[in-house]
Amino acid sequence: MGYIRAEEVLPREVLASVQQYVDGQMLYIPRKAEEKRIWGSATGTRKKLEIRNACILEKFQAGSSVKELAEEYFLTEKSVQRIIRKMKPS
Repeated sequence: MGYIRAEEVLPREVLASVQQYVDGQMLYIPRKAEEKRIWGSATGTRKKLEIRNACILEKFQAGSSVKELAEEYFLTEKSVQRIIRKMKPS
């Protein structure tokens, strides 16, 4: 994530007010609540992980062991167990 120079976007009065608290330091300004995005939604990572986890469950149900799946997907056995537990229908 890049940054924007405050003096280029903020009115002088606002900039002077902010400088009273954080003069010359980097400041993170969070998104408005209505503008927040779900993690991974912009990059597709969330969808890729959902697909990977579904494959893990499918292979486990077809007979692959937790150890085999951990090695195949470069995960710990505990992570594979957690994925299986989470993905299994109740």
